[in-house]
Amino acid sequence: MRITELETFLVAPRWLFLRISTDEGVTGWGEPVVEGRAETVRAAVHELAELLVGADPLRIEHHWQRLTKGGFYRGGPVLSSAVAGIDQALWDIAGKAYGVPVHQLLGGHVRDSVRVYAWIGGDEPAEVAEAARAQAEAGFTAVKMNGSAQLRPIDTPARTQEVADRVAAVREVLGRERDVAVDFHGRMSTAMSRRVLPLLEPLHPLFVEEPVLPEHSDQLRRLADATSIPLAVGERLYSRWDFREVLASGIAVAQPDVSHAGGISELRRIAALAETYDVTMAPHCPLGPIALAASLQLAFTTPNFLIQEQSLGIHYNRGGDLLDHLLDPTPFRFTDGHASLPTGPGLGIEIDEKAVRRAAETGHRWRNPVWSHPDGGFAEW
Repeated sequence: MRITELETFLVAPRWLFLRISTDEGVTGWGEPVVEGRAETVRAAVHELAELLVGADPLRIEHHWQRLTKGGFYRGGPVLSSAVAGIDQALWDIAGKAYGVPVHQLLGGHVRDSVRVYAWIGGDEPAEVAEAARAQAEAGFTAVKMNGSAQLRPIDTPARTQEVADRVAAVREVLGRERDVAVDFHGRMSTAMSRRVLPLLEPLHPLFVEEPVLPEHSDQLRRLADATSIPLAVGERLYSRWDFREVLASGIAVAQPDVSHAGGISELRRIAALAETYDVTMAPHCPLGPIALAASLQLAFTTPNFLIQEQSLGIHYNRGGDLLDHLLDPTPFRFTDGHASLPTGPGLGIEIDEKAVRRAAETGHRWRNPVWSHPDGGFAEW
């Protein structure tokens, strides 16, 4: 079997899909994207295609090494995301070629179901409380929320208290048997995180995500030593080398993204490295159906797995949602906040190719907002 073609499709709301064809009719799907830079990643995928067309798709590790190390300049979000989508598609081909789900090729499942969480939006305590109530009624046992809107590096007592009030409103709705995770989104300086975290401790978040920007990861040890709240980082880290330093900093949860951090192959290695530091895995995945399918294959085979993000109904999904491009939505029907073991070959989903091609005729140019403070200075989104 040989690779014959790599095709990419810009799919609303902000996704990039990849289809790899072979001369034996077996095809694989991947999701290589940096949100807001989909066209750039698309160009990288087609540059890397030169190393793949005519090659055996089943030599996945061989290809991963060449794709990541074959250029003099390595790493970073664009290249790592391009490789990630290719890697997903090659595992999809391998599973289909052997007639088994990817999780069987990875050593078999270590759990029978995977816990997932739902996103909730809203600015005011009453709004987030109502959103949390709706997700609890839908069966989810965990939700995640943004901790704040934009913040100044050291903001007022009122803005500080607003964060705690919003989380408290959600905790009141969920009770003590469900979980809430709080995403700081890199919007807080180290000083603001140190001020806010003690206010959240009585509310027992499942974790606080991105309490500092990745470029300030050297501050994570200070934060971890100062709070009992589990800290989570990793959506903007792209390899096991990027994770090496933060895993030793006292974080509790690693959040690599299967569409950013080198794909299934590299997330396996990051998870194994995290396990040596007693760190659990909650992979980042606010993306499309292919990324979620790949994430679930990993979740079922990862001993130190905690919980899986998924984006059904997330606020980003305007103009398209996960189920719009599947022939069968069954793999993403969650019961009591859990996903069932995938049984289909490859990534376990069937992509509606006609729907993807129709969507790609329109494409998208999604960009994240660029925020400013009242004085006109740049604010973290």
